[in-house]
Amino acid sequence: MRAPVGPISARLAGGPLWQLLGLLFITLALLDQGTARELWKPNQALFVGVILELNSKHLEPVEVFKSVPYAAAPIGSYRFAPPRKLIPWTGTKLADTFSPVCPQNYPDVANRSAALMSMPKGRYQYLKKVIPLLVNQSEDCLTLNIYVPGSGE
Repeated sequence: MRAPVGPISARLAGGPLWQLLGLLFITLALLDQGTARELWKPNQALFVGVILELNSKHLEPVEVFKSVPYAAAPIGSYRFAPPRKLIPWTGTKLADTFSPVCPQNYPDVANRSAALMSMPKGRYQYLKKVIPLLVNQSEDCLTLNIYVPGSGE
């Protein structure tokens, strides 16, 4: 069950990843107090996440921000270059869907007998579960999925 939640600010362009992670910790502290505030005016992006109600009376809801970009896509001539700053945008982005995963190769598990000759049974079973999640791949994968516990108030 998902419900829209209020905006969250994240500094995405103009600094290294540790600044984004620092903002995440500050945001977690603010959300734990029941508020979300705009923390920085320059180079900010506004996101709206979703509340994920967990199927347990012992676990609090979790606020989820999916696919929050932290750098521009490394495509074309930028493929093997260092990450570049994001191009700023206006407005609010809805962060409710996962982005593609980074391109990767994985072993062929179509033929169970052949696969089990080259890997343990546990790895085979794991790959059978994970491979369907790897279908949507793209070089535009420089994103974070942010989970904020206890913010469903």
